[in-house]
Amino acid sequence: MKKQHFILPLACVAVLAGCSARSNTDDATLQQIPFQQVTLEDNFWLPRLKTQKEVLVPFALDKVRPAMDNLRKTGNWLHGVKDELPFPHRYVASDLYKVMEGAAYLLTLERDAALEHTMDSIIDLIGRAQQDDGYLYEAHTTGVSANHEHWGGAGMGDRPYSWVVHSHELYNMGHMYEGAVAYWQATGKDKWLRIAEKNARHINHVFFEGDPNYNGGKPVNQAPGHEEIELALVKLFHATGDTLYLNMAKRFIDIRGVTYRPDGDGVMSPSYAQQHLPVRQQTKAVGHAVRATYLYSGMADVMAQTGDTTLRPALDSIWTNIVDTRMHITGGLGAVHGIEGFGPEYLLPNKEAYNETCAAVGNVMFNYRMFMAEKDARYIDVAEVALYNNVLAGVSLSGNRFFYVNPLETDSRQAFNQGVKGRSPWFGTACCPSNIARLIPQIPGMMYAYTDDDIYCTFYAGTSTVIPLKKGKVSLSQQTEYPFGETIRFEISPEGGSGRFALHLRIPTWTGTQFVPGRLYSYAGDSRAAWQLLVNGEEVKAVPEKGFVTVSRTWKRGDRVELRLPMPVRFNRALPQVEADRGRLCVTRGPLVYCAEAVDNAAMPASYVLSPDDATGVRKASDGPLKGIDFVMVEARSVQDGADGTLTMVPYYAWDNRGDDAMTVWMADNDSLARASIPVIPEYISDVKATHTFEQDDVLAMVTNGYPASSHDTSIPRWTSWPEKGREQTVEMTLKRPLRLQSLSVYWYDDNGGVQVPQSWTLEYKADGQWKPFPIYVTDEYRVLKDQYNMVHPGEDIKAEALRLHIVPEADAAAGILSVQIEEVK
Repeated sequence: MKKQHFILPLACVAVLAGCSARSNTDDATLQQIPFQQVTLEDNFWLPRLKTQKEVLVPFALDKVRPAMDNLRKTGNWLHGVKDELPFPHRYVASDLYKVMEGAAYLLTLERDAALEHTMDSIIDLIGRAQQDDGYLYEAHTTGVSANHEHWGGAGMGDRPYSWVVHSHELYNMGHMYEGAVAYWQATGKDKWLRIAEKNARHINHVFFEGDPNYNGGKPVNQAPGHEEIELALVKLFHATGDTLYLNMAKRFIDIRGVTYRPDGDGVMSPSYAQQHLPVRQQTKAVGHAVRATYLYSGMADVMAQTGDTTLRPALDSIWTNIVDTRMHITGGLGAVHGIEGFGPEYLLPNKEAYNETCAAVGNVMFNYRMFMAEKDARYIDVAEVALYNNVLAGVSLSGNRFFYVNPLETDSRQAFNQGVKGRSPWFGTACCPSNIARLIPQIPGMMYAYTDDDIYCTFYAGTSTVIPLKKGKVSLSQQTEYPFGETIRFEISPEGGSGRFALHLRIPTWTGTQFVPGRLYSYAGDSRAAWQLLVNGEEVKAVPEKGFVTVSRTWKRGDRVELRLPMPVRFNRALPQVEADRGRLCVTRGPLVYCAEAVDNAAMPASYVLSPDDATGVRKASDGPLKGIDFVMVEARSVQDGADGTLTMVPYYAWDNRGDDAMTVWMADNDSLARASIPVIPEYISDVKATHTFEQDDVLAMVTNGYPASSHDTSIPRWTSWPEKGREQTVEMTLKRPLRLQSLSVYWYDDNGGVQVPQSWTLEYKADGQWKPFPIYVTDEYRVLKDQYNMVHPGEDIKAEALRLHIVPEADAAAGILSVQIEEVK
């Protein structure tokens, strides 16, 4: 195929969903107003972007320095410069690329010479680490992967493209493409874009044509285990106009589940990476939730860009399956630990929910793309719920502490966030902070879409932009305090003074009888709130179609439109099939889910009982970390003291910004359930033994303690092996019944002296009377970090009769444990 390389105008470059221009573009095709052409002027998103610019991106760039070091060492190795070899890792480079992508978007807010210089320097490192043929993967280039088995080590194979199912080679490159396109958009510099193109052409040659230097010269012809490159190739197509990349995206989608299907359990099961069936035959959301939503996003892109409507039935079926059976009310996806993914239908636990932040990012991406393909507001409604609740919960208001896991209930003893109670400054697997770094700056590019004669207003925020309709440009400004304010005002000024076109305004699902599309959730009682539309002060009666109310008229400069979306406090119920939410109520207001935190209330949040008839009120915080955020006040009663009172609730996205403590989203509607919700000490432990226990310590303390204040917490009992220094210790926990293990977490004791965190540890489990090695999940490690739980998950379904920790202390120290938490698959 002859290459057609050209650069599209910035106005036609897509960021999140892709410009919907394809070879058979018609007048009805939706296009985005890209992020750099929308000016934020509000009090909700603009401060977040400033926090990203001033805090999150510099913080994240510092955290991903090991990935930069790996690139530098690889470049030196390629160019004969003596240096250390990079450490073997499958996906650390992707975190760097995502942070760089977020930094590129922020450069459109304000050009920053220092940040641009940093970016250019990193791009130089990337270029030097790329092989002449375009290949880029530090561990294989330098050979450090050769001694790492698939599961025993870094899980990347011993040579390029030999373990595509888990190596992340194509995943990393997908994120590099997205970053390269974003930086070109922001600055006009194309060095990184050319690096990305060189790699994409290399991958096309190796995977679909055959290269004698790879796979014995035979085309690899296998879709990646972790989807990402598919949607990134569509972005590369938009940036360059080269149809090769669009065709590659389609081909990777077409061969998934056709040319390769894994055969195993856990992360090697056929459904884990959506390889169980060809994509057009898939009807339900299965497997790893992030991989799944990235695949569905790529499918929606390819459908929109190529006109391949054979993908539509699968996408429609999968979307319906998600919103009808597999999505938390926060928009969270992938409720199940272990595979970080979808479990059985209606399995939506609260305290045990996984809901990875990246999966919520994927939920936004998938639904926005579906809107661009279908012009149906229900997709924006789902994206909005996921964005305002699960995604924003993933980062603190200060911009430098994060959630990987997003449960809907916690207690004061619970470690849930990759072994940490509350937010973490970073993670060993840092996909979530870096995903937030790149998603939030893209939000302005999701506000408006258009055709030749139509303007679609999708997300509501104080903004201004110019929309290039066929008959002339239209200036549009929007003023609102959304998501707290009920009124949205537009001023419309067509070029030349007047012009005829249609304005489409989204009427969210939450204004009707339910909070979010799908069958899962509905309001308790009749709480429909009537919205109102006015044009130049006169009320307009209209019936929404596909979730949009349309005003088609000849507009004049200065015309004003006002949309009023009442936001009463509402109580939600889940379908009875959702066992975790039976007898419970969830409070929402507008697009926001609310939760109760211990810091605001006299009793434990889980002890309160609500009724749909309870009186409610709203107040705005005037100071503190939550200043300017609307609180909800609900009349309630706690079963701890039986007294009536007021329950204070905050938006779910804002929880855990004032300390780590108990939180509940789904409140009990009866006394017995509230009493049962109050946490108690686990009852499935039969006995705990250790090879040696110091006479002043208690080996049972590790299973009875709550959350320690620190690794040097001397206010609670502990187990130590003092004074046995340097001697390997064993801790064995016998269970009263066989237990399907979800996770095990260890909180180490360290007195900065004779007892220190150990060198290492491993885990065994007993099944059918036999001790077996613990099959640790592919991205987990046996960590020995202070001041937090060190959590591991099984990579396959196991049922344990007992558990045994093998602990190797430092040579001159004893070992100690403050707490062990065991989570059971519910």
